[in-house]
Amino acid sequence: MRRRADGLLLAFSWLTVLPIRGPEEIDRGVAGRAMAHSPLVGLFLGGVASAVLWVTVASGLSPMLGGLICVAVAALLTRGMHLDGLADTADGLGCYGPEERAREIMKSGSAGPFGVAAVALTLGIQAAALGQLAQQHLWWAIAIIPVVGRVWVVLGCRRGIDAAAPNGFGALVAGTQSAVAVGLWLAAAAAVSIFARPERPWQGPLVVVVAMVAAVVVARHCVRRFGGLSGDVLGAGIETTTALTAIGLLVGS
Repeated sequence: MRRRADGLLLAFSWLTVLPIRGPEEIDRGVAGRAMAHSPLVGLFLGGVASAVLWVTVASGLSPMLGGLICVAVAALLTRGMHLDGLADTADGLGCYGPEERAREIMKSGSAGPFGVAAVALTLGIQAAALGQLAQQHLWWAIAIIPVVGRVWVVLGCRRGIDAAAPNGFGALVAGTQSAVAVGLWLAAAAAVSIFARPERPWQGPLVVVVAMVAAVVVARHCVRRFGGLSGDVLGAGIETTTALTAIGLLVGS
């Protein structure tokens, strides 16, 4: 029980700005349990997103403005680290040099044109989609979108995936998730997404499947390009999966 609690605390300590202290000693076992709990962090963020958007709708703000406020709050709650990972990954993919050069660019600490464009487009898509979902009062859909984004983390850290470097975040979490953990979270995400569009209960599970397949394809390319998994790739996967899920839940509106 204590080991599970350590994993949950570390997940919130790593993935949010909440003043929660994780375990003092962190190895691959604890890090793996933290990644297995990351969808619960998504549930917390989804609840906050629903509340923020409900307030913006009740206040008479435009859907786009409400969506922008929502993504800003999400960035604050997550330290913006997933956006940083998205920018670094985009810049790395835009490099034509060998994988060592691509990883060097990703570690430079600055954002290039590919990174800026990727962040701007992704945030714009998320804001517009979330605002439209709020306008339609699809609060459960809004709540589960960050969950789906974090289920990707479990899938991205599945066994058989190597880290891009022998140290760092990727080395702690790559290959830590069993097929059972991946299957359980995918099934849970598909199950809760049934209620995202009550009039079309099949749409949510279909969106989850499509978003995960797309994320796996992109991540596989990143792993080949960079020589393994890194924290930046996981962050990029969260942001892009979040955007794809939001778009998918709006199709047919």
